[in-house]
Amino acid sequence: MHNNTPRLRNVQEQLLSDNWYVLKKYTFDVQRRDGSWQTQSREVYDRGNGATILLYNREKKSVVLTRQFRFPVSVNGHSGLLIEAAAGLLDQASPEARILAEAEEETGFKVSHLEKVFEAYMSPGSVTEKLYFFIAEYSERDRTGDGGGLAEEGEDIEVLEWPFEQALAAITRGEIVDGKTIMLLQHLALKDVFHEIRG
Repeated sequence: MHNNTPRLRNVQEQLLSDNWYVLKKYTFDVQRRDGSWQTQSREVYDRGNGATILLYNREKKSVVLTRQFRFPVSVNGHSGLLIEAAAGLLDQASPEARILAEAEEETGFKVSHLEKVFEAYMSPGSVTEKLYFFIAEYSERDRTGDGGGLAEEGEDIEVLEWPFEQALAAITRGEIVDGKTIMLLQHLALKDVFHEIRG
């Protein structure tokens, strides 16, 4: 009947909040696969797009992660102290430029060579955000500071340098529950970047 692009009509939007980011309610008609039209409404949260990066060291077989308090998960059964890969919103910058700066702010490592691995929508049922995923090798000579984020932005970030196997095991144990971080760790495992060291 038609291609894979859903057909929309009568899209109306209502601003619900722009206190922190932007929350809107949309009402629209969508054409179903059988050709009929159905009216639906959705709330959509727009916080912009972001980028995330996992730093790894082949010789040490280690990765650099962060631990910081995340209020939203604290109201959903978690302590709130979340172990994550470094990440940040783009704020009009390119994903590459933004994540290089964010990695240095959060971890204290200034890496130069990025490898983009994929892009993904993290919660497409309600959030517009697309994340750009990167990995990068780091070494001790890349360290420019202690990291920890920007206090004026409310960041209080603990930097963790963990053996890769410990980080992978932490997923299974439920110690790492952040989606983007799990995706990057599993990407490194699939890519088998430590294989030649392992022997």
